[in-house]
Amino acid sequence: MYSIYHFFRHLATNKNALRDAKKLEYFPFAAAMLACRNVGQFPDLAIKMNHPSGLFTGGELIELKDSRSYSVASFNSTIPTGQKAIAQIIKSENSAIKRQMEEAGNHVYSLPIREVFYLVRGRHRGNTKVCLTHGSFFETVKAENLIAQSFAQVLQERLTEKNLAIGDDLQTALSDIFSEQESFSRGRNLDKASVKLRFRIMTEVKAEGNILNSRQYPALADNTLNLIVPLHNEDDEKLARRRFAASGDEKQFRIFRLKHHLNGYFLVFQQSW
Repeated sequence: MYSIYHFFRHLATNKNALRDAKKLEYFPFAAAMLACRNVGQFPDLAIKMNHPSGLFTGGELIELKDSRSYSVASFNSTIPTGQKAIAQIIKSENSAIKRQMEEAGNHVYSLPIREVFYLVRGRHRGNTKVCLTHGSFFETVKAENLIAQSFAQVLQERLTEKNLAIGDDLQTALSDIFSEQESFSRGRNLDKASVKLRFRIMTEVKAEGNILNSRQYPALADNTLNLIVPLHNEDDEKLARRRFAASGDEKQFRIFRLKHHLNGYFLVFQQSW
């Protein structure tokens, strides 16, 4: 059986190795549980899917975020999100990710929308904190709105500096045009230019979303391993607890609700070193 819950159990079983690994990517993740593994390309890891799906669908995507402090490492090129369409990741039939997933026995497009998790490790004054968190902890504004509103800020600043004005409809249209990350990520080939220009989006976590910051989220204590899943309603908590219980023993874990400063409640499954 494969799922983010089983993956978390694997981390808990090997938590000392997880704590001591020089880099997260060096940790010996269970290959039998993974549909793909990549270096420098999203996702770093993907869980195998279960067929037929039941309590556990599997198929979750995981990105590794390693830091030498209690600041979450910046997100380069890929804006953090809670869900991702697999078609946005697999852009061609020759995709290495697609090939890996199919070789792992997965029918890739049978689960078109994937849950996204981030394995975040931070170190501070000899302490280590690890959080396997759902991407909605960082995605309090949808990626397309984040880009569009950020672009609108830049546009308004430049118009103010130049003492210019444009109509609201045009400003909205320009913001909408640049709301897709792909608009920035493609290289632009210009006549007579010997180089291509490509913009790169970098996302940095604010204090309210810094899951490693002990002042912001004191319940996520030093020297703990945490699985963090969103709670949109009471049924979400019942389902999360059911899945966790079905994945293994609960006795060694503390289970509690965590209030996000901007995005409601999350359920935490925590174990100390």
